[in-house]
This record gives sequence, structure tokens and C-alpha cells, in this order.
Amino acid sequence: MKFSENLQKVDRRYIYIVVALAVILPLIFPLGLKTYTTTPVENLYRHIDAIAGRDDKAILIDFLHDPSVMPELYPMEIALIRHCFARDIKLFTISWIATGAPIIGMALSEVKEDFPDIKADIDYCDFGFKPYALAIPIILGMGDDIVKAVETNSEGSKLENLPIMKNIKNYDNIQIVMQISGSAYGYLWYTYARPRFGVDVGVGVTAVMAADAYPFMQTGQLLGSMGGLKGAAEYEKLVDIFAMQGIDYSKKKARDIAWSSKQYSLSNIPYKYKKARIGMDAQAVVHVLIILFIIIGNIGYFIDKRAEKKRKYAK
Repeated sequence: MKFSENLQKVDRRYIYIVVALAVILPLIFPLGLKTYTTTPVENLYRHIDAIAGRDDKAILIDFLHDPSVMPELYPMEIALIRHCFARDIKLFTISWIATGAPIIGMALSEVKEDFPDIKADIDYCDFGFKPYALAIPIILGMGDDIVKAVETNSEGSKLENLPIMKNIKNYDNIQIVMQISGSAYGYLWYTYARPRFGVDVGVGVTAVMAADAYPFMQTGQLLGSMGGLKGAAEYEKLVDIFAMQGIDYSKKKARDIAWSSKQYSLSNIPYKYKKARIGMDAQAVVHVLIILFIIIGNIGYFIDKRAEKKRKYAK
């Protein structure tokens, strides 16, 4: 009884300290927990990887978020860009909000450090910030002519003069539009671009939004999705076991934990390319800890209740 009473009276500050340690320690000393890939993320990777080395195809990433959701979304963007650079896939980037434009530049610079042969406006092109009010005209215009609809890149250069635009005309040359967002599910793209021009759309969203994307995948409006840090961790792993090894995608190999573990050592991978997997270590530890707290709290509650009943009948 004394034990149960003590459980009910634990100073909550001690609980906060334990939770803080459960978050911080795995970030400093990664546990290397296994990452299991799922179909929505595998679909995105397979579809993008299918155009490796092609000059007439590209992908477009829409950075529709501000820095507040970067811990979950930024690893997705880094993994996507790394995939494109490693597999010689043409890449376009755009943002409809002003705070998304600097994130594009930061992500491209961060990955480009490890790919010195990759050149701006030849291998990738940043369309930069375009006002949200112009989103629909630009999205519809890209279906006819990307050069006329977007006009300039982030530095003000005319798209028509850029080498990357060779063999790129409209959505027929866009393999997929990936919208990374903390507030939308790619609705502008699957509302205006997909029905009219047939372009495939995928999304990367925060964990709390992940479940809402499934109905759109079931109807075919979305090809796939990355949900929160877990989705980012899956894509990071696929890039490490296939793209960085020069191996074509195989679903069987992706789900073979023994095979995939042999393809890379997490300790040898730069921190920027494994942020999501390390973050998942901390997330997993905290989830287990919270479950334990709930179980212990309930045990204390029921023991206390039982003792109270005994005291009541004893009177």
C-alpha cells in the first residue's frame, strides 16, 4: 500500500527528467534500431528511381513548409535530393511560401557538398519562391509549357536559356511532383495537375497528418507518402541500400533485413543523412517509456483503489 501511495505522489519533475534523458541519450549514442520499409514509401522510391540517368524526365519537389516542422520534414528533403544526385535524376524545386525558399537553398547546398560534379541549372534547378496567389496559374501553365509558366529560376535567369530544360517541356517530362508539407496533402497538385495532365503526385507530411493521406492513396490521387520521421527514416535507408550502392530497387531486398544490414554501416554514414533514423531511436525509447509509465500508473491506481475498499469494509 505504501508503494502504491508513493507511486501516486511521484514528483512530476523527476518524470520530466527521465523523459528528457530518454530523448537526449539516444540522439548522442544512437542505438541503431532496424528500419522496416513500408509500401507508401517504397512506391515513391521505386517510381523516382525508375528515371535514373534519363535526360527527358525529372522530378519536382514543392517545399510547402516553414522551419517549425523541419525536424520531421527536412530529413525527407535531404534524402530525396541525395537520391536524385546519386542516381543522375534531374531535379526541380519550388516553394509557394517565402519561408520555404531558404530551406530549398540550405538542403541543396548540404547535399551538394558530397556531389561536387552536380551543377546548378544543369543537373538541378531551383525555381525559388513563387507567390501562393500564382500557384494555380503556374500549376496549370506547367501542363503546357514549364518555361512559360515558371519563367525564371531563383536567381532570375530565364528558364529557356538553362541547359537543364533541354528535353523538358511539360508534365509529360515530370515523373512525379513531391509536396513536402506540414499543412497540406498535395491538394493543389492532385486537384489541378493530376486530373488534367495525369502527373503523379506524392507527399511528405508530419506524423499527425500521415493517416489522412491514406484515402488519397487508395483512390490513386497520391502515388505514395512519407509520414513523419518514420517515413523519412525509411527513405534514408532505401537511398543507402540501393542508390548509394548503384543497385536497382527490389522490394524483396528492401524488406530483407539481413541483406540490407550488410549494405551499409550506420556509423559510417554522415549525420546529415541519418538524422531520421537516429531520431527514430529516441522516439522509440520515449514511446516504450511512456507505455511503462502508463502501466505503472494504472497498477498503482488499482492497488490504491483496492486498499481503499478494504478500509471501507473494515469499518
